[in-house]
Amino acid sequence: QLQLVESGGGLVQPGGSLRLSCAASGHTLDYYAIGWFRQVPRKEREGVSCITSDGTGNIFYSDSVKGRFTISRDNAKNTVILQMNSLKPEDTAVYYCAVDTSGMCAGEYEYWGQGTQVTVSS
Repeated sequence: QLQLVESGGGLVQPGGSLRLSCAASGHTLDYYAIGWFRQVPRKEREGVSCITSDGTGNIFYSDSVKGRFTISRDNAKNTVILQMNSLKPEDTAVYYCAVDTSGMCAGEYEYWGQGTQVTVSS
């Protein structure tokens, strides 16, 4: 059974950086697409970024994070990284990673992590 664990969240000042990790166990991530999402109370979950399987290597970002966030794979650690720079208060949310077994960032995410809190505040 594939399991995902996010880490790296925390409190950071505006303009700062955080590096989120999504570590997988139970199955290699090589053939799966991995998405990062975020959610704040009383709002819909927002897709932040997605990376397709290693075979295609396409990457997508939401307009709200484009140019500030970078998604990447660390295949040796079976992990996907979300590097978040130039953080803004509106980036405050619980961040989740999820797996799309089609490999295509197609919107059908079957496995989810438990989330990690990111708070951007002075």
